[in-house]
Amino acid sequence: MRSPREGTHKGTPPSGFASFCANPNRLLDVVLDTLDDAKAEQVVCIDIKGKTSIGDQMVVASGRSQRHVGAVADHLVRKLKDEGFGRARVEGLPHCDWVLIDAGDVIVHIFRPEVREFYNLEKMWSADRPMERMVV
Repeated sequence: MRSPREGTHKGTPPSGFASFCANPNRLLDVVLDTLDDAKAEQVVCIDIKGKTSIGDQMVVASGRSQRHVGAVADHLVRKLKDEGFGRARVEGLPHCDWVLIDAGDVIVHIFRPEVREFYNLEKMWSADRPMERMVV
């Protein structure tokens, strides 16, 4: 782990967690490129800026099996760390039906196809906010 002094020079927090001040466009590019390299399927990027405070972008992807979901998630977490974004927070890795990776401004969901269809996050987060649907 880096010392506080090294963390300030490298642009990552000394605690090792994902950087919240990192360039979100570069972060998104790293996420999308890594998912492509890991052969993730049906990758969808959803702009959630202004809809919630949890992040600016949400990426939803599928893996072919539990083993593939776990491998894609592991590959992404390693790549984020190697690229200087710190350690991302990860949930769901032991079961690998649905793995959530919180990389700060970009939230990544990796599903098995059946689980993705059941939760249908794309529909929920792509919907307009109620005030945006109002006709004036």
